[in-house]
Amino acid sequence: MKTWIVRFVSLYVFNLVVLVLIGVLLTSVRVGWAAFWAALVLTAATIWLKPLVQRMFRSIAARSAERRTRLGEKLVQGLVVFVVEVVVWIAVVLLSGVDVRGFLWGWIIPPLALLLAFAAYDLIDDRIEARAGALYDRALGGRRGSTDGATTRGTAAPPIPETGGRSAAAPPRPAASRAEETPRKDRYDGLTEEQRRMLDDLG
Repeated sequence: MKTWIVRFVSLYVFNLVVLVLIGVLLTSVRVGWAAFWAALVLTAATIWLKPLVQRMFRSIAARSAERRTRLGEKLVQGLVVFVVEVVVWIAVVLLSGVDVRGFLWGWIIPPLALLLAFAAYDLIDDRIEARAGALYDRALGGRRGSTDGATTRGTAAPPIPETGGRSAAAPPRPAASRAEETPRKDRYDGLTEEQRRMLDDLG
């Protein structure tokens, strides 16, 4: 899924630039704001329509390939590529608001421009798609990170158990401490204070 999105978006941006340049450089082609929709049509035609048309014309040309020389075969293959671009350009003009005037400058030169543009794109498509993929991953990662942050901020702190006003329950005291606090019962029990002092002096 990611590969198709990156490829489609990168090719769409490239086609948008190409169509704007064609509208600026050729007075016979008026693009204007229709470039956005025309770039979408051109991108879809390049990805799905162009391979089908190219396969059809090549199968027709292959029927007589054995009767042509090597140079003739190259010329036929070049003509097939150009005819495919003409078909793509016709689809763009018919399905968008691009205005074309004149046969040569409106229907022949723009397909040649597209042919040169796609040849240049084939040389740099890997770098363009790699850059688009990095931007896609960064945008998707930032969205996921913000979602995780919102989840963390929305998590309530665990409740603190009630301790009856004390911060924590007091640990049990050792038996020795409890013994020290218990009143001692020794040999002086039952005597008066004066008798205890006398016994202390004797002892």
